[in-house]
Amino acid sequence: MPSVLPDGEPMPEDGALPASALLGAGERPLGFYLHVPYCATRCGYCDFNTYTATELRGSGGVLASRDNYAATLADEVRLARKVLGDDPRPVRTVFVGGGTPTLLDAADLVAMLAAVRDEFGLADDAEITTEANPESVGPAYLAELREGGFNRISFGMQSARRHVLKVLDRTHTPGRPEACVAEARAAGFEHVNLDLIYGTPGESDDDWRASLDAAIGAGPDHVSAYALIVEEGTQLARRIRRGEVPMTDDDVHADRYLIAEDVLSGAGFSWYEVSNWATSEAGRCLHNELYWRGADWWGAGPGAHSHVGGVRWWNVKHPGAYAAALAEGRSPGAGRELLAEEDRRVERVLLELRLREGCPLGLLKPAGLAAAERAVSDGLLDPGPYAEGRAVLTLRGRLLADAVVRDLTD
Repeated sequence: MPSVLPDGEPMPEDGALPASALLGAGERPLGFYLHVPYCATRCGYCDFNTYTATELRGSGGVLASRDNYAATLADEVRLARKVLGDDPRPVRTVFVGGGTPTLLDAADLVAMLAAVRDEFGLADDAEITTEANPESVGPAYLAELREGGFNRISFGMQSARRHVLKVLDRTHTPGRPEACVAEARAAGFEHVNLDLIYGTPGESDDDWRASLDAAIGAGPDHVSAYALIVEEGTQLARRIRRGEVPMTDDDVHADRYLIAEDVLSGAGFSWYEVSNWATSEAGRCLHNELYWRGADWWGAGPGAHSHVGGVRWWNVKHPGAYAAALAEGRSPGAGRELLAEEDRRVERVLLELRLREGCPLGLLKPAGLAAAERAVSDGLLDPGPYAEGRAVLTLRGRLLADAVVRDLTD
């Protein structure tokens, strides 16, 4: 959930969408993203729209409090029902992210999910996920989530090495995320993800291998591994600028990615998106696939982004301003944009190319098709799927995915 909002046209006070946004909606799955903007402390690398208690003190009063946040977010879910009208689609996925959702009581997360269920209904096979900080949950908490309808959970592990966690300002202790996987399984969670970060200053290849081995040994059915991005304005960026910690380079990131692919595939995980691996088709994150495939989702919460039928909008950032808008019966939307057909084509290439299935060559213009042919010759696209009309990244292509995307979207 990026901290900087884009420019756009004003959002109508009632949140109304153009009639065109719901044309063909029945053919697209619908998901909900529920943003919880609270954290106990701010990690040094984090650029997300999150707030600690100190940051909120005196800047929104009771409206910014997490004590009544679940009820406030439910107000936006009810607004979504009004905006989408008689849209008959049950919700296919719900993803509670943050911040640290599990700073709220488990009953609050269950209440937020219940608001979606009550207003829209859930598909029989709906995927219901929450992110969790390893130090903020225990067996009783996880059991309450599972009983309340959650069936997938994602733990922020990041690393198994204490010195790496220290650079990231992560507060959990090594070994706790692995224990959480066992507790989640005991509570009845069908799907469990561990998030990892590679390329942290001071991390070695051996450190990264140890983190991968620890994650695999814990028994999740999904692992996400992301290269550390040093965002301007973060504490980590300031430390690097002062020379307190080194900056890793792209070559290091590439080496770590290759290690991840080797270790994870050797343990029975298969990549299905450039940064995501699962042990089976059922283990894939369906909610993220809604994003990657350009489906419809409503993002509720401060700073949350939404997309329905080619209309993208985003909410005001601050929890106090967000709650005030809903209390006054207004949409919390800060702005929106109507995507032109060309914008949607480019986004499809950009996002679908990251998937194991790739993107149809029919999405490419002549310059993009010529670039795809060169990419096959250069070993960046797989020649087999290419012959069948799809652009699919090779392992080398995954290392250079951003550059390949730029060429193919011409």
